[in-house]
Amino acid sequence: MPRGILFLISAPSGAGKTSLVDAMLENASSGSGAHKDSKLCVSISHTTRPKRPGEEDGKNYHFVTEDQFQQLRKENAFLESAEVFGNLYGTSRLWVEEQLEKGWDVILEIDWQGASQVQTLLPDAVSIYILPPSLETLHERLTNRGQDDKEVIEKRMAEAVNEISHFAQADFIVINEVFDNALEDLEAVIRSAKLSRKHQLIANEVLLNGLLS
Repeated sequence: MPRGILFLISAPSGAGKTSLVDAMLENASSGSGAHKDSKLCVSISHTTRPKRPGEEDGKNYHFVTEDQFQQLRKENAFLESAEVFGNLYGTSRLWVEEQLEKGWDVILEIDWQGASQVQTLLPDAVSIYILPPSLETLHERLTNRGQDDKEVIEKRMAEAVNEISHFAQADFIVINEVFDNALEDLEAVIRSAKLSRKHQLIANEVLLNGLLS
């Protein structure tokens, strides 16, 4: 069984990253959409951030205390970890490696700093950056989702300019202007990565060798 592919998906807050990933996972599990592979999963990060309304521990995040997080960090349990808006986030190294070895493609929803850390350790990871069509649209989306007060929104907007400047580090860029179009683009990236020469040499080793014999 070929090793799965690790996809690093980054975006400024409010660009629609989570909504796009959720829709892609739903398509994959139901056999619809451009990416019909059921072996696609998303990593659930550990975080010290408080739960938002509707979030569940173990589904949206593994919610832990700062002491618990720091202990995991000391144990080298994270593939990457970072502080974002005063909260700590980390990705389980063991869980990700286990899924990849089982042939699952793994999605990490991650900021640009974390993506850089992961690519240093796993250079075969495919990085994708999701961008809004404009800063005005980004501000409108942050406001309309009703999760943060005005002060937090302005802080996120200020940080967004810095975050957006790192899109040049990504392998692929998806502009989320029209949601359905952006979803198709994201699915196309996942599909194309699985058709790369390197991945096909492993996935279809017997077939390719037979063609050369």
